[in-house]
Amino acid sequence: MKTISIVTPCYNEEMNVRECHEAVKRLFETELKDYRREHLFCDNASTDRTVDILREIAAQDADVKVILNARNFGPMRSNYNGVMAATGDAVLLFLPADMQDPPELIPQFVTHWAQGVEIVYGIRKIREENATMRALRGLYYRLLTSLSDLSPPPGVGDFQLVDRKVVEAMRQIEDAYPFMRMMTFECGFRSVGLPYRWVERRRGVSTNTMKSLVDQGLNGLVTNTMAPLRLLLFCGFGLAALSLGYAFFNLVIGLVYYRGVAAPGVMTIITAVFFFGGVQLFSIGVLAEYVLAIYSQVRRKPVVFERERINF
Repeated sequence: MKTISIVTPCYNEEMNVRECHEAVKRLFETELKDYRREHLFCDNASTDRTVDILREIAAQDADVKVILNARNFGPMRSNYNGVMAATGDAVLLFLPADMQDPPELIPQFVTHWAQGVEIVYGIRKIREENATMRALRGLYYRLLTSLSDLSPPPGVGDFQLVDRKVVEAMRQIEDAYPFMRMMTFECGFRSVGLPYRWVERRRGVSTNTMKSLVDQGLNGLVTNTMAPLRLLLFCGFGLAALSLGYAFFNLVIGLVYYRGVAAPGVMTIITAVFFFGGVQLFSIGVLAEYVLAIYSQVRRKPVVFERERINF
């Protein structure tokens, strides 16, 4: 009997963890009864009753495992640490405790996986959220996809079922701030996408603030593309070239039509400001390429520090 691991990161989800556990358990008692279940909850130092509830669930259900982080390391690091701790033949990288990504889709994921597809990913075709956030998310993912060498369709999140060999490939990517939704595509393997409706949160309040969303978004860009750095490089080169052209233009104007154009020295100052500004951007862009390459190699700190593991 093969094992399917489900990873659920949580932070202050006392209103949702029981229902999430029951929903997954029902699936494995019905549609997935031929598979063994491993449901792994990763608590990110919750301040409400989430930990107490998880202890109760784990005491009653041996198929539930719990990782308690020493402090809040952010959702992405906590989630990745849980995936690395999962032992299943296939791993669902992310099932939110509030079930905005529907667990009812898991049996379809498993069916495709059983047919030999190593990565089965969900595509958030419809989002139950306000128009502003929907537009911003769509713009970001189109930008990320267009700039990256990888080509996942827009709307792909961490709601993915991957084979054990994909998890082991992900383990080889040593990154202190992992961006899993793109990491799986970086590993390669056969993949298929399933569209679904991403529902709004039914209970509780999301702790994913705008600040953390911006931080995660910037991490995704920096991790998966060097385009921002190269854009700075090309902008600096362009400004330097324009300033040289502007200097030549002012030289001609000064020689032919000097009187009344500007006071002596003003054009020189303007030209110097543009020129050195361009040169500085150009230099920073070149140095950043090397710094990014070095930084990617020297990051070796643990993704999270754990306080306790339960049922391992």
